Amino acid sequence: MTGDDRTVRFDESLVERARSLAVGSRTLLGICGAPGAGKSTLAARLADRVGAQAVVLPMDGFHLHDDELARLGLSERKGAPETFDVRGYAALLARMRAEARQTVYAPEFDRSREISIAGAIAVRPEHQLVVTEGNYLLHDGQGWAEVRPLLDQVWFVEQDETTRIERLVERHVAHGKPPELARRWTLTSDQANAELVGRTRARADLVVLSD
Repeated sequence: MTGDDRTVRFDESLVERARSLAVGSRTLLGICGAPGAGKSTLAARLADRVGAQAVVLPMDGFHLHDDELARLGLSERKGAPETFDVRGYAALLARMRAEARQTVYAPEFDRSREISIAGAIAVRPEHQLVVTEGNYLLHDGQGWAEVRPLLDQVWFVEQDETTRIERLVERHVAHGKPPELARRWTLTSDQANAELVGRTRARADLVVLSD
């Protein structure tokens, strides 16, 4: 435990906390944080440690396609709240509870191709803990306010800012952006989104300090 009583680091007690959520009826755990903070890593680590009862469901599967972003004039804002199908995401979260006794298929975002793949994730009846991760789980903007009531808990991932930015630049480069463009995108579009996400931190049930 670090700082206030909501702030922790990844350790066995955090795994046990996640594991305890997988008892009884299906539970939806949200992992929120700025771009590059380590949301995907934390979600995967938790699901791996909890085991067969857990599955990861990323919000990124609801990215609008690049053609639609171009039509809307939002190509330079990809990753902002308005560039996701938030109502589709909220509807899927609602199905996680309503259809817990049958398999529900969810989309997954393929970063290498920058497209969402329909039906790539199978959420099966044995998945008692659904770990969903994304930037805007605590955002209260248009459409997003529907998300938080569908989640049992939301944990906010926090990363040292210099490390977060460098990792994000490296990720963009790894997925095909030239280094100069990767840094410019990180410090403009991504940073605007990070600041928006940062303002939702106080609404989280727990703050997890990323390695």
